[in-house]
Amino acid sequence: MLNLVSSWESVPTQPPKQHRIIAAIDLGTNSLHMVVVKIDPTLPAFSIIAREKETVRLGDRNLLTGELKPEIIEKAIAALGRFQEVAKTINAETIIAVATSAVREAPNGKDFLHRVKTELGLSVDLISGQEEARRIYLGVLSGMEFNNQPHTIIDIGGGSTELILGDSHQARTLTSTKVGAVRLTSELITTDPISNTEFQHLQAYARGMLERSVDEILANLEFGESPRLVGTSGTIETLAMIDAREKSGVIPSTLNGYQLSLKDLQELVNRLRKLSYSERAAIPGMPEKRAEVILAGAVILQEAMTLLGRESVTVCERSLREGVIVDWMLAHGLIEDKLRYQSSVRERNVLKIANKYHVNLEYSDRVAKNALSLFDQTQGTLHHWGFDERQLLWAAAILHNCGHYVSHSSHHKHSYYLIRNGELLGYTETEIEIIANLARYHRKSPPKKKHENSQMLLTKHQRQMVSQLSAILRLAVALDRRQIGAIAQVQCEYYPQFQQVNLLIFPSQPDDDCALELWSLDYKKGVFEEEFGVKLVANLEKSSVAKLS
Repeated sequence: MLNLVSSWESVPTQPPKQHRIIAAIDLGTNSLHMVVVKIDPTLPAFSIIAREKETVRLGDRNLLTGELKPEIIEKAIAALGRFQEVAKTINAETIIAVATSAVREAPNGKDFLHRVKTELGLSVDLISGQEEARRIYLGVLSGMEFNNQPHTIIDIGGGSTELILGDSHQARTLTSTKVGAVRLTSELITTDPISNTEFQHLQAYARGMLERSVDEILANLEFGESPRLVGTSGTIETLAMIDAREKSGVIPSTLNGYQLSLKDLQELVNRLRKLSYSERAAIPGMPEKRAEVILAGAVILQEAMTLLGRESVTVCERSLREGVIVDWMLAHGLIEDKLRYQSSVRERNVLKIANKYHVNLEYSDRVAKNALSLFDQTQGTLHHWGFDERQLLWAAAILHNCGHYVSHSSHHKHSYYLIRNGELLGYTETEIEIIANLARYHRKSPPKKKHENSQMLLTKHQRQMVSQLSAILRLAVALDRRQIGAIAQVQCEYYPQFQQVNLLIFPSQPDDDCALELWSLDYKKGVFEEEFGVKLVANLEKSSVAKLS
């Protein structure tokens, strides 16, 4: 069995601090939310110490162009600035922010995130629908005991609905569908109260859109399994709150674990469809802005429950924001026990894509080891990239040749496309873009501004990362030109006074002159030399193993 994990390595963890404070922001279609948590690394667990919410409606986009509206962008930036101040007041050491469907689908979404970075210094990660579902799953797992039993999770957002199947370990199914409370309200509802025709269309549309996700969930159930349905999001919490108030006359202290039956939901939907906006807003427990979109959200839940054959939904108050926290804790080595399996999600998904496109893993693992060796030996002298960038280089090295699955001709361009559209879980959209570009530039032309894929890299920092790491990847590919592991080891010697890097090449077989590898290095070194401003000289050593210094 190949030892592919060795090239990945574990995160070097610092001695744990007590009670680290972290903030997570979710830029949703309907609202911007922030949760600030106090992490106790010794447990490990976190407690929520502050919540912030602002209804911004990023999903209320220009109907003709699909772009985010200027006034809404201004409102969102102002809200994010306030969130930053709150986090700073509570002494949060870092803010992790993610954006979902509204920003993902808007043609000017990345421009908006660039403005947020420029004006506020806040980095916002754009994540795919499946990655959003994965983090929702982590959030729910952190707040609810599954007892190794299968659970279906539904999260109804403003622009999309995520349906997930999991059982305390890995998620079996992660789906995201473009039906959300804000999206369906703006696209399908023009009457107030809603007309019978529009209501029937709303129901049919929601059902039709959800069918594929539900089929995927049901197909992954084992014989005899009947998973509990867990619901997250403002829509489901509001519906549960109204139901609880009307049944008991009091507001529950927590909605966590509250069960809303399909029968009660259907009765509530039938009431809501007959009310005008002002009448819905007057219902005790109904937030004013939620009243605008609650009917569409309730219909999505009703149709999903019907298709899944579930008679009740159990509320969980943890979701994407908390999942972002859990993901951060996993990445920083703060979680072991039941979630340990999740910590290798990036590696497992890279290898899954590699297998899907019939990548020669033995070869790509050697290229990855060469790339990481060159990266490590030149770190601090030729470049100053860190652990995160090293992970992206590893992923690109493993997948750089996947484009052969389409065609040998221009396979580097096909690699870009396959990685970009491969749903790599565990990575943000920006990270996937960087990995795809690194693979794209492992051969032929170096990055150029005129290239369409290069234009997807919005910042100078990202473009420089791709230029420098792809130059390293080119050398790593050259070092295994015959794809037989001819070179056992490479040693870098940097002479700053001469602006020269000597590559000492140690062959696997003492009698191998490695002529093809040396030729390939000479052929490909130009991009590396230009990028780092050095001269590269490769020398074949007689010994097959480098001496330890």
